[in-house]
Amino acid sequence: MKETLSCLHPNPGWDTSTNYEVPNPSSSPTEMVGKHCILELYDCDVFKLNDESFLRNIITGAAKSAGATLLNLITHRFEPQGVTGLALLAESHISIHTWPESGYAAVDVFTCGDHTMPEEACNILRNALGAKHHALKSFRREAPRTIVNSPRDPYISVF
Repeated sequence: MKETLSCLHPNPGWDTSTNYEVPNPSSSPTEMVGKHCILELYDCDVFKLNDESFLRNIITGAAKSAGATLLNLITHRFEPQGVTGLALLAESHISIHTWPESGYAAVDVFTCGDHTMPEEACNILRNALGAKHHALKSFRREAPRTIVNSPRDPYISVF
């Protein structure tokens, strides 16, 4: 059977027989599970935006400055230009995508827990890339307490 997008389960691997009820966030107490920062960097140093080794070093430094634990770092340099990097953190992730031809970088920093400082990671990246202009949006990620404390058992299928 050929699978199409319409037949794929929206949450693959989770038990479909369990009815997870999502309460109305306005009527249920919430708990912060993390902070998510979206950073746009403009007029950056074009050579640094295209230097994969430099980007690996500043992503590592940004994770450390944020108080996060770096688990893995993967980067790829495109031809003729541009780099994509993804840092897997114990607390979530940092990603960066660069367009040297435009002096632009798109950064995403998401950290869980209250011991990390994703804005600090953003400051490190902004300064290291020499951005003349930037836009930063920070979001608190909140989940209703009933979801945070409920078990989420994976669906096991036997073929």
